[in-house]
Amino acid sequence: MPGTADALSSGEPPLIGRLRNWRDGLLANPEFQQWASGFPLTRWVARRQAAKLFDLCAGFVYSRVLKACLQLRLLEALQEAPRSLASLASLTGIPEDSLRILLDAARALELIEQRKDDCYGLASLGASLVGNRGILAMITHHDLFYEDLRDPVALLRGEQENTALKTYWAYSRNTSPSALKSSSLDDYSRLMAESQPMIAGEVMRAYDFSRHHLLLDVGGGEGVFSAAVAKANPALRCVIFDLPGVAARAEARLAKGRLADRITAVGGDFFRDPLPTGADIVTLVRVLHDHDDTEVLALLRNLRRGVPSGTPLLVAEPMSGEGATGRLSDAYLAFYLLAMGQGRPRTDEHLTELLVASGFGHARALKVGVPMLTSVVLAQAV
Repeated sequence: MPGTADALSSGEPPLIGRLRNWRDGLLANPEFQQWASGFPLTRWVARRQAAKLFDLCAGFVYSRVLKACLQLRLLEALQEAPRSLASLASLTGIPEDSLRILLDAARALELIEQRKDDCYGLASLGASLVGNRGILAMITHHDLFYEDLRDPVALLRGEQENTALKTYWAYSRNTSPSALKSSSLDDYSRLMAESQPMIAGEVMRAYDFSRHHLLLDVGGGEGVFSAAVAKANPALRCVIFDLPGVAARAEARLAKGRLADRITAVGGDFFRDPLPTGADIVTLVRVLHDHDDTEVLALLRNLRRGVPSGTPLLVAEPMSGEGATGRLSDAYLAFYLLAMGQGRPRTDEHLTELLVASGFGHARALKVGVPMLTSVVLAQAV
């Protein structure tokens, strides 16, 4: 039986392997599929599976519908007030017949809803989206990612040497990241700043920072995370450590937000340079998954050299998992990082191994509200 040898060689019990091969053959049989879609006890399962398969096939079109809505500012227009087809056509410059196609597609995706008198308004999903600047920024940014995914097999084979995302994330595979010019850091720093608030909220719900007096935010970007924590904890001071060009952007942003007296930004290479001292809590927010294991070990070991035993380390980033979390990390983020040229989503277990190897122990996952956005792991210098 095809595939049985593979099942047996994987350490799977022979009977389990044979049953799975039988199941796979049955589900792939067109006659069984037709029967299952009509039989009352299996009809709902067959229909759900068919819907999932279609969503896999049509997913790219769904994302382009979303992009068109944002590009035409449809959601923002409907946020102001419900509008008629004629009004939206005048606003967007799209012919009514063509625009109706987009509106019907957006309605099917639960972004908008049709109301009386041929008027359209926001649906709950569209209302949630239009107020989330981080997701809006990522949708626009995805044009680069789609360019790199034009030939996914070539990407997997390593045949796309200069991808759009490698260029965008200037520090990727760069042997001298501290020497990067500020102009090459602008775009990605801005994107991180836009998407950081929703992550900050999850982290602060998972961990109480009020017990600390000085936070060291390693790879803290423009300081959006540090600023959110500082605002919620008036007695807390923060130090951001990032590339010199990024640290300069952080100083400018913090000065505008009137937090410069409580948050400072220091430039350097967190793989090699000594880190600022004196912190009683250290954070790595969406940093480690951007790097390969060798670099992660170098970063963590450099960090461990600069903090005393007992100092807590908080790691927040998307991790490999099951369900919706797995779809985001293993089916989306893994390919994104492949196009970027470095990094990988990791399981809690793999991250714990890297922490232990670097001198951090007692690692445990904290409970978060939306694990699809980020997981949070707390460890301690030992």
